[in-house]
Amino acid sequence: MDKPLKKPIIHQVETVARSQLFTVESVDLEFSNGERRIYERMRPSNREAVMIVPVVDDHLILIREYAVGTESYELGFSKGLIDPGESILEAANRELKEEVGFGANQLTFLKKLGMAPSYFSSKMNILVAEDLYPESLPGDEPEPLPQVRWPLANMMALLDEPDFNEARNVSALFLVREWLKAQGRL
Repeated sequence: MDKPLKKPIIHQVETVARSQLFTVESVDLEFSNGERRIYERMRPSNREAVMIVPVVDDHLILIREYAVGTESYELGFSKGLIDPGESILEAANRELKEEVGFGANQLTFLKKLGMAPSYFSSKMNILVAEDLYPESLPGDEPEPLPQVRWPLANMMALLDEPDFNEARNVSALFLVREWLKAQGRL
């Protein structure tokens, strides 16, 4: 068995940039072998997010949403930040109502994923939503999010879609596939 790694010593943390959404920090680290390096990271946050995979009538419900980072519309699952005081399940149901126009009577937690841990501390909680009912809440989206219903029997063909390529969505697809297999539904 490998011996546990000793965490680097943090000598200094300095804010180097700030925007409406992000604070970038410079972190002066010293590793156990004496090597020193400066790393940059987004300021750590305790705020997590949810990604919801709705399943209805043997279909997945996805949305198309503009991604300014790639300047394109991306096909993916509903997602959003957990508001202060909200549970993971409450946040998932709220985001589902805001972005897809459905609530869920049954939400199943699958896994918590790290997102780019080399420079970003955020976590994404992946959930499956079932037993859906129509209900909408106003969200913060600047435009309506078109829905795409995708057959469960052909779910892995999503990987061939050029606009379904974001790592969290791909991870959620594999997690849901394994969950459905374990339930005997695939």
